[in-house]
Amino acid sequence: MTAPSEVMPETTGLGADPAGDSGPLIYLLVGEPSGDLLGARLMTALQELTDGQVRFAGVGGPNMAERGLKSLFPISELAIMGIVEAVPHALNIYRRIKQTRAEILRERPAALVTIDAPSFTLEVAEGLQGKEIPLVHYVAPQVWAWKAWRAKHLAKYLDLLLVLLPFEPPYFEKYGLNTKFVGHPAVEGRGKVPGAAVNETGPQSTSADKESAEGFRKRHDIAPEARLVCVLPGSRKGEVVRLSKVFGEGLAELAERIPNLHVVVPTVANVASLVKEETGKWSLPVTVVEGSEEKHDAFQACEAALAASGTIAVELAVARLPTVVGYRVNPVTAWLASRILKIKYVSLPNLLLDQPLLTELLQHHLTPASIASNLAALMEDQALRQNQLDGFARVVELLTPQDESPSIVAARQILTQIKDQPATDR
Repeated sequence: MTAPSEVMPETTGLGADPAGDSGPLIYLLVGEPSGDLLGARLMTALQELTDGQVRFAGVGGPNMAERGLKSLFPISELAIMGIVEAVPHALNIYRRIKQTRAEILRERPAALVTIDAPSFTLEVAEGLQGKEIPLVHYVAPQVWAWKAWRAKHLAKYLDLLLVLLPFEPPYFEKYGLNTKFVGHPAVEGRGKVPGAAVNETGPQSTSADKESAEGFRKRHDIAPEARLVCVLPGSRKGEVVRLSKVFGEGLAELAERIPNLHVVVPTVANVASLVKEETGKWSLPVTVVEGSEEKHDAFQACEAALAASGTIAVELAVARLPTVVGYRVNPVTAWLASRILKIKYVSLPNLLLDQPLLTELLQHHLTPASIASNLAALMEDQALRQNQLDGFARVVELLTPQDESPSIVAARQILTQIKDQPATDR
C-alpha cells in the first residue's frame, strides 16, 4: 500500500484507534520517516495484543496517520540532519518541544513512548521526569559511537529502553536502566502482520520475490532487458540536496559501462517532490516510487543499490540487494564528527560484523568515479556479490529476536511497563 502524501494538520487532541475509543492512551513521538514506520508497526502490534483496546495520540507521519494518529504537527519540521544544518531551526524545535510537553501533561497518557530522533523526543521526555507518566524510549542513542555519558543520563529519567542491536543493553544496564533488546524492525520485512514468524535461516529469495520483480517492471513499463540499480538518496531534504548531484554523475559514468541502465528511486512522502525534481536532472532513465510495497518490489527487481547511510542499509541486507553506501554532510559537521565518533564504520551491517561488508564512500571519497566503479563491480563480480549475500544472512540473524517480530516484542514490553511498573516521582 502506498503511503499518502504527508499533509498533516496543525491540530491537537487525541488520535484514537478507529476500531474503538477505550483502553490505555499511549502517547507516541517520532521525528523522522524511519521513526514513523517504526511507530506505525508498533501501533499495529499494540492493537493486536489488546484486541484494539488502546488509544493513541502524539506526533507522527503518514504511516502512523493510516493507523489513526492525528499528529500534533508535521514531522517534516523535525527531519533535519547535521549539527550545522539544525541551527536555523533550533527556535522552532524548542517551541515544538514545549508545546508537546504541555499537550502530554494535559492528556496524562498511560505511557509516553518516544521513538528515535533523540534531539526532539528525549528532550520532551526529560522534561516530564517526575510527572508520574511512564517514560519509554524506542531505539537507543548510539552511546557506543559517541557521548557515552548519555547512558548514565538516560537512566536518571527513563523507565524502559527498547534497543534494536544485540550488543546495546550492557551500555545502559550498568546504570540500572531497564533495557530490552527487541530486534531490528527491518527484519519484519514486507509483512503487514507484526506477529508473523521470522525466517530463522536469514533472507532468502523466493518465487514471490521473482513475481514482485516482474510485476514491478510491468507496472512501471520498464523493459525486460533493462538493468536496474536502486538509488536511495535519503529521507531528509538536506540529504537529497547534498547527494543527488554526485549520485547522478556517478550513475551517468556507470551507464557508460553498463548498457540499458535504468535507475529506480524509492522515496518517502516528505521529500518525494524534491527527489523527483533532482532526479529529473539526471541523464539516464529514472523511475521514482513511493510506499513500502513499491520499495520492496524495487529491491527485488534491482541488481544493486546506492544508498545514503542509515537504517536503509539493514533493509537492503534483508532484501539481499548488494549495496554501496555513499554519504556527505556539511564540512563543519564532518570535521566535528571526525573528532568525536568512536566507530570505524557508519553502516549497521559493517558495525555488526566489524568488517567492511559494504563499501562506504564518505565525504571526499564519494565521487562519480568511485560510485561507478564500485557499483559496476557489484553488478559484474559474482564472488563479490556472494560475499555480501553471505554477510547479509549473518546480519539478519544477529538482528532477529526469537519467536516473534520486533514490533510485537516491543509492544509486549510497553504493555508490561504500563501494567507492572508505573512511573513514580524520583
